[in-house]
This record gives sequence, C-alpha cells and structure tokens, in this order.
Amino acid sequence: MTERADRRVQVAVIGGGIGGLTTAAFVRRAGLSVEVFEQARELREVGAGLVVAPNAARLLRRLDPPTTLDDVGVALQRGWEFRRWADGAELFSQELGEACRQRYGEHTWTLHRADLLEVLCSVLPADLVRLGRRCVGFTQDDDGATVDFADGSAVRADVVVAADGIHSMLRGYVTQVGRPRQTGVCAWRALVDVDAAPEPARRPVMTLWLGHGRHVVHYPVSSGRLVNLVAFSPVRATDVESWSAEGRVEDFAAEFAAWDPGLTALIGAAERVGRWSVLDRAPLTTWVSGRLALLGDAAHAMLPFYAQGAGQAIEDAAVLAACLADRSTDPPSALATYERLRLPRATRVQEASRGRLVHNHLPDGPEQRERDRAFAAEDPLGHNAWLYSYDAEQAAAAFLG
Repeated sequence: MTERADRRVQVAVIGGGIGGLTTAAFVRRAGLSVEVFEQARELREVGAGLVVAPNAARLLRRLDPPTTLDDVGVALQRGWEFRRWADGAELFSQELGEACRQRYGEHTWTLHRADLLEVLCSVLPADLVRLGRRCVGFTQDDDGATVDFADGSAVRADVVVAADGIHSMLRGYVTQVGRPRQTGVCAWRALVDVDAAPEPARRPVMTLWLGHGRHVVHYPVSSGRLVNLVAFSPVRATDVESWSAEGRVEDFAAEFAAWDPGLTALIGAAERVGRWSVLDRAPLTTWVSGRLALLGDAAHAMLPFYAQGAGQAIEDAAVLAACLADRSTDPPSALATYERLRLPRATRVQEASRGRLVHNHLPDGPEQRERDRAFAAEDPLGHNAWLYSYDAEQAAAAFLG
C-alpha cells in the first residue's frame, strides 16, 4: 500500500547527505516540521576527508550535537602549510590553532565524511529520515508542493529543499542545467593508516604541495587514526566523474614519482585509491522556483580547492532555516530571501575555488616565484579572513531584522 500524497510536512528535504541532514537539524531547531527523503537504503557518505572551517564549525556547535566535532574530528594546530613539490620547502603557513580560535571563535577541523554524518545524525530523531525514497517528480501550486517517489509514494509539503547533490534531479525544475566543463585534471583520493604514514603527515596540520600541473593535500582524520590524501594531476580519457571510481596505487605513485621523498612515501603507503575526472560547473543565477529551493552541491557545486564544499552547504542550511522561521512572510518569499542572502556569497567561493586551479599548478619560473613571494607576504592569521569571520546566522538575523 503506497503512502498518500495528502500527508503533509512543512519542509521536505530531498537528499540525506551533509547538506540535507544539516538542513533538517537547523529547520527542526527553528520549530518547523521536517522530514528527509534519501534514495539509498542506508545513510552513508562516500569519499573520505573534508574540512570544517570556523565559518561552518561555529554553526554546527550551535546545534549542540550529542556527538561533537571534538569527539570525531581533528582540530588543526598550525593549519595550512604550503610546500614546494621538489624538496618540501615551506612557502607559507597559516595559523589555525589557538590564535585562530580566539580570532574566529572556533577551530578548523578535519573529519572523515562519515564522522560528520555521525555528528549530524546525533541531533536528529532516527525516524526523521526516510530511506529508499528516490525522487522522480515534482509539482507545485498555490497551496503547496508534491514530491513523487519511485516506489509510488508521495509527500506534500509547504517547502521542498533539493539537497540531492551534484547530479541533482530537482535542479531541472529550478533552472536550465548546463553541461559541465572539463578542467583537464583528475583527482586521486586515499586513506592511509596513521601507523603507516611518515611522521610529518601525522601532525594536526593540513599540508598542500604545489607543482607544475599537479598538487597534493593531506591531513589527519577520524580522531587522528587515518591520514586523508587527495591529489590532482592531468586527466586521462578513461577517467570518469564518480567518487566511487577506482584507480591503481602504482599509477598514483607514478604521477608524483619525482616529488619530495616524504610525499612519495605517503603515497606509497596507500592500499586503495579512488580516481575520477574533475568537472567544473558555472555558478547558477537562480536557486529558487516558488516553493522549491536548491541547497549545497545542487545549488553551487564547486571545485574543492578552497575546502568549502561542506562549509557552504552548512551555511545554506542555517540561513534557510532562519528565513523559513520568519513568520511574517509566506514560504515562496522566504525562499527568495534565502537566495538573496546566499547566492552572492556561495558564488564568490565558487569563483575563488576556480582561480586556485591555475594558481596551484604553475610551472617553475617567474610566475611561480612571484606566487611564492606573495605567499611569504601573507598574514598568517588573517589569510582567508573573509571566509572564516563570516557568520551566516548573524547575517540572516541582521537582514531579517
């Protein structure tokens, strides 16, 4: 017997990943009824590590989760270290330890994606997430919106949030979906047991190695038990866009064979590696259509070079909940305010991330030396202050009055 479409909630969230669960947590905290509909049969996060910078970490802290970032994450002490590909010479370091916490009110954390999912699930009732619900259709009218699922069930809601990821099914109901652009690079991703990693890679530091056409990032996750390793190199015709695509460790090692021995030792310690093509998507000009709003990767899929993918989804969720909680307006107007508040900031992060691809991959020579001199002149604490000092909830509260 299928579920009738006249069962209604205030907010239906499509997608049970980081963006969807964070949205549910903030919407529920705002006093609204919410349900999450996830197509998978179990909640899980593919991929490996991610970064939760102060702009997102302080928002998560306000949810007061029973499982905290302190329980499952790694608080970076020194923060970013930029190093030269050939010999590991330090180009720049960013202070993200106690001085960062004092300035921005929060640490920068590194986590496995599954650990962040655990933090979010600890806030939510288990029956709030409906599994095995693949969205296949959407309609709306003056009274509400209806989402149809592949199993024949449907749900009626005042607002539908499309948190269904980079390949969003619902995005086509909001805007025309353009074709992604090839970036010319592929990504490699691996997790290395900390006991097998060289000692420098075990430190609570995010290290970024820069070289011609390639760069590598590594940092500890899972309370320091694992080292997350992600690298970028020229794409090949066989690479596909999928976080579940497999690569070969020997091919990964060959791409970086001439690099610093400490880095090549870390790559050599990997036992399994993912490999996929990195595609770029132009910023959207609209995220909202009536009672339907895009959120997270569905709204602003971005290149990973600013480590803000999860952070921007968390900001989206906090602002969306604040707008929906405003009792002085109707749902479509609340969503229009959400778009007005969030689209410019997320677009700025998208564009900044795009610019890093060339910046990180310069060949040795005059441009590379000028970049490195600019790094050396950076303020170690104020680097990226425009990202970390921003408080999405305070911005929403100021706008809403």
